[in-house]
Amino acid sequence: MHELNRRNFLKTAGAASASAMLAGKVRALAASQEPAASISANDHIQIALIGAGGQGQYDTSVAVQVPGVKLVAVADCYNGRLEHSKELWGNDVFTTRDYNEVLAHKDIDAVIIGTPDHWHKQASVDAMKAGKDVYCEKPMIHLYADGPEMIETARTTGRILQIGSQRVSSMIYVKAKELLTSGAIGKLNMVTARWDRNSAIGAWDYTVPLGASPETCDWPRFLGAAPKIPWNAEQFFQWRKWKAYGSGVAGDLFVHLFSGTHFITGSHGPTRGMATGGLRFWNDGRDVPDVMLGLFDYPEGFNLSLRVNFVDGGEESEGLIFTGSEGTMEIAGNSVSVHRVPREKEPGYMIGSFTDAMQRQILEEYRKKYPVTHPEGEPQAGFEKYEAPAGYSDSYDHFRNFFASVRTRQPVVEDAVFGFRAAGAALLSNVSMERGAVVQWDPEAMKLT
Repeated sequence: MHELNRRNFLKTAGAASASAMLAGKVRALAASQEPAASISANDHIQIALIGAGGQGQYDTSVAVQVPGVKLVAVADCYNGRLEHSKELWGNDVFTTRDYNEVLAHKDIDAVIIGTPDHWHKQASVDAMKAGKDVYCEKPMIHLYADGPEMIETARTTGRILQIGSQRVSSMIYVKAKELLTSGAIGKLNMVTARWDRNSAIGAWDYTVPLGASPETCDWPRFLGAAPKIPWNAEQFFQWRKWKAYGSGVAGDLFVHLFSGTHFITGSHGPTRGMATGGLRFWNDGRDVPDVMLGLFDYPEGFNLSLRVNFVDGGEESEGLIFTGSEGTMEIAGNSVSVHRVPREKEPGYMIGSFTDAMQRQILEEYRKKYPVTHPEGEPQAGFEKYEAPAGYSDSYDHFRNFFASVRTRQPVVEDAVFGFRAAGAALLSNVSMERGAVVQWDPEAMKLT
């Protein structure tokens, strides 16, 4: 006698799913980056870059591709980056070590802040008070005390403040949000996210230029509010490796995964979290982990599991898997895919060890309660994948959204409240490791509890 139990169902569904996957649908998402209408010279947004390291220069190279945007000034603490900025964007670009000289320029509308984390708050606040709109790299905060001041300054000055975790502008994440909301994978119960790296550069072991010295680098200005120590070229150019200037893997990479999860699920953040990890491989003087794992509880009824590994011996990769009651949704690169296995509509039975008479009696009662039906229109097992167009850039879309808000004064896609909730949740990992304990967080009030 055939038994309809969970194991048999999964075997059947698995076969159906495999068959459907072979014939699964792969769809290209419509291109969103269409050429914009021509913009007059008088309507250009003039921007400045504060912090011209690798990320700052990359951000700027993307920003100036948005029609009607022009770079006019750069501030950085290293002479070589100021010189290279002129090589990239022209000798007429104003350069200085002191960003206050940039903020004094009345013709600058907005700034990109690509400084080390410990300067994010002060540079953002100073820029907004000077009448500039701000695009601030993630994580928004270095310390929890930074968040309320940045939020309040944006509110009182009326300036635009967008945080630079570009996934919230990605067409892939927009599609993932649509799929989750539509019930494509049923009820969400878990999100698993990873970011694995296996290279020295991936582990922040950035190149220190020849000739780096206190003469070519403004060390006191770089330190700012950080502890005053003697000149150290590694800490100047590889600042992510020290908690005095950066926020470790939590602030650099966890925050991207939190931002994406919050955008897709609509959640404001976890209520508690814990983390573990350690310094496993890069014993080069850094004081932050190179491996970190975190687990977080969300009030919406799902858990988020995070992993960052700088000692990965396999392929470098990043991705998120959303697990629901009727399938999974995976984001990998510029694609999102859904693997759907609808749940059975009846509990099944296991009767093979009973007498034949008992089996017949149980089966008769079972079928009275769960009659065999073949309703039309029920979701079927299958596979769908959505891909962004070749060459798609979510960074471009994030800047396009920012500059649209600068022009229209409409809200940005990632404001200070969203940015604080993402960074605040991410930094729970650091707090948990320091305390060796589970940490409570209020995502509405954005406070440790």
